[in-house]
Amino acid sequence: MIRYNLICADNHEFEGWFSNSADYDDQANSGLLNCPVCGSSEVEKAIMAPAVKTARKSEARAKTAEKAMTAIAAKIRDEIGKNCEDVGANFAEEARAIHYGEKPERGIYGSATPPETEALKAEGIDAHPLPDAFVPGADKTKLN
Repeated sequence: MIRYNLICADNHEFEGWFSNSADYDDQANSGLLNCPVCGSSEVEKAIMAPAVKTARKSEARAKTAEKAMTAIAAKIRDEIGKNCEDVGANFAEEARAIHYGEKPERGIYGSATPPETEALKAEGIDAHPLPDAFVPGADKTKLN
């Protein structure tokens, strides 16, 4: 597919997509191209700059995306730190106590071994791993 910027006799600009450049030529010569604004069939290609990908542009986009993700992770870490309690290695025990109503319901985070996590899952207790980038308390300037 090829995209052309097109312009009509009344200077309305729009774009058209064609299978190839010959497809554009065939449609233009047959009078099949019409301006979507005014309906004019006097349509030709407009001057357009080529879309060139450069390593510099790709690097800039990657850095922008990384900064955005780092900022989002910081906000999530902050929210978890404000609204949840770090129960450390007692996570499985605390999650179980909350689930069975032995302790008040609240948000918690901490660590659990794979067997503890499987046991919680088997009991129907929702517990999900927290990516390191979201764990409060540590300075996480980069996402890994």
